[in-house]
Amino acid sequence: AVREYTGDMQLTRAQAASTHVLVTTPEKWDVAGRQAPGDAAIAAQVSLLIIDEVHLLQDDRGAVLEAIVARTLRAVERSQRHIRIVGLSATLPNYIDVATFLRVDPMRGLFVFGDAFRPVPLAQTLVGIKGRNHGTYTDNLDAYLFSKCMAMMQHKHQVLVFVHARNDTIKTAKKLLDDAREHS
Repeated sequence: AVREYTGDMQLTRAQAASTHVLVTTPEKWDVAGRQAPGDAAIAAQVSLLIIDEVHLLQDDRGAVLEAIVARTLRAVERSQRHIRIVGLSATLPNYIDVATFLRVDPMRGLFVFGDAFRPVPLAQTLVGIKGRNHGTYTDNLDAYLFSKCMAMMQHKHQVLVFVHARNDTIKTAKKLLDDAREHS
């Protein structure tokens, strides 16, 4: 069974016992490791901990990830039960430091997939966007983004836009749609 474990959700012992894959946020897992006995039972069953976007260690959520890793490593030492920790990131320049933090043997357990593994070469371009204030900067950024999207679509390419925050997703999509309507 696969279960979601977020927000104010609780799992019963029976649900926890029948769960094979638990998808959760770092914050919820942090609370589960400290909280109710039912939640502790969930944490005691883990044999694989996958931390997606492990580069968030340097972000605001980093302290929570550090606490989770520290608690997991302490549980391994205390119980002598093996728990594998896997950290995933597509943007981690200091992967050796993170591997050391996760207690990964760099010769056996560190896997770095560089450009040679890409089916299509990755081109990176650094663009400076200027603006006298945040509004002008945002307008200039949106105009540049729209021009790049249009150029790619004219060549029949798909476009994937990453934004910095969840609430920027809808704003950016609406802005691109409005610009496309004006453009046509």
